[in-house]
Amino acid sequence: MSLETARRVLRIEAQAIEGMLGQLDERFDRAVGLLFQCQGRVVVTGMGKSGLIGRKIAATFASTGTPSLFLHPAEALHGDLGMLVREDVLLAISYSGETEEIITLLDTVKRLSIPLVTLTGHPRSTLAAASDVVLDISVKEEACTLNLAPTASTTASMAMGDALAIALLERRGFGPADFAVLHPGGRLGKKLQRVESLMHAGEAVPRVHVNAKMPDVIYEMSQKGLGMTTVVEDSGRLVGVLTDGDLRRQMQKRKGETFELTAGECMTRSPVTIAPDELASAALSLMERRKITSVVVVDAENRVRGVVHLHDLWTVELF
Repeated sequence: MSLETARRVLRIEAQAIEGMLGQLDERFDRAVGLLFQCQGRVVVTGMGKSGLIGRKIAATFASTGTPSLFLHPAEALHGDLGMLVREDVLLAISYSGETEEIITLLDTVKRLSIPLVTLTGHPRSTLAAASDVVLDISVKEEACTLNLAPTASTTASMAMGDALAIALLERRGFGPADFAVLHPGGRLGKKLQRVESLMHAGEAVPRVHVNAKMPDVIYEMSQKGLGMTTVVEDSGRLVGVLTDGDLRRQMQKRKGETFELTAGECMTRSPVTIAPDELASAALSLMERRKITSVVVVDAENRVRGVVHLHDLWTVELF
């Protein structure tokens, strides 16, 4: 019985979202245009269940590059109305379009010349008539067996909010680097860390001069413990790298002569490098493609800034 109920609820809510596809028209583009041109914040408002959906929509806007906040319409009538300023856009969610607390806000909204975008299931309602753009989120039925509790309609509201947020994200050209700036914490934030925050830097960087003898090279590699060393010229510019594998190959090839060689004679030229402001995920992808365990981090002049190792990326749960 419960399984059949779950299937019915999910089917109704899926149909509610599917049904909105036919209700989309040029008004959606107009709504995106108003939100994109907003010089202040996108202020989202709604009562009851619509308010809960509104909080989520505001949070999604804010996390994808559109400054946004939630304004409780009842609290607005008791002092919080000061959160609205002329440069804002108000996004109201009211399935009936007759929510008293939101209707009461209309005088202030019009006085401040704040554009109003409304998500409603009744496009001929009082709120819709006062709006600059109306997005139709009407559904044929609620998933509630009494057809009373907001279920399919709140799903439709959230889906429309997500559609607006992603359309704005694309309009702004909001990319992974922008996302990283707004998500510094948690597992997601870790995945979006930049290479410079994870790399071995300063004295921890294995570094030898191109003319260094192999005993000095081996000592540096042993001290720094990364299984490799960068090779630089007088200016500090990177000219190559030496790895444990390079050493083994040289010893097999040259036997006792290896210790008389210089770093420049044994190194791999044109090593794989990455910029310090690249994402850690890009470093991981580079290592996987090239089948290596370390990448040298260099600046625009090809000077060594650090080394990022595969183990450093394991600690940020990129896998």
